[in-house]
Amino acid sequence: MTFAIDSNLMIYASDEASEFQPAATRFFERVADGPELAYVFWPSVMAYLRVATRSTVFRHPLTQARALENIERLLDLPYVVTAGEREHFWQHFRDVHVDAAPTGNLVSDAHLVALMLENGVRTIWTRDRDFRRFSSIRVRDPFDPREVP
Repeated sequence: MTFAIDSNLMIYASDEASEFQPAATRFFERVADGPELAYVFWPSVMAYLRVATRSTVFRHPLTQARALENIERLLDLPYVVTAGEREHFWQHFRDVHVDAAPTGNLVSDAHLVALMLENGVRTIWTRDRDFRRFSSIRVRDPFDPREVP
């Protein structure tokens, strides 16, 4: 089984002030143990870097160097893979757009869903309920006790 990881889980794992930090850390420990492949798509990496270094989001934002180190540790895990847009991305994006009609901030979510479909990934672990608007994927919440990974 493969799955995608949304940026909000990376953010929770880095935010020591978050009530979700311990659970997010445990989630990444399970990712490290495998054997499922965890996809970390580049838009999620960029979203993490953007948010984790902002003082308006974190009480104690990460330095750029620390945020980059966190990403590098994640990408170095043996069961983590990255991927980007390929030949059929635009068609997948159009299909997702027809399905969910995303506007505003949901366009970024549609981008991620299209990347998932392009790479054969049908499940995303996220706290973001907006992903439930996309019928072509399965959304799982690692903070919901019924969804223990």
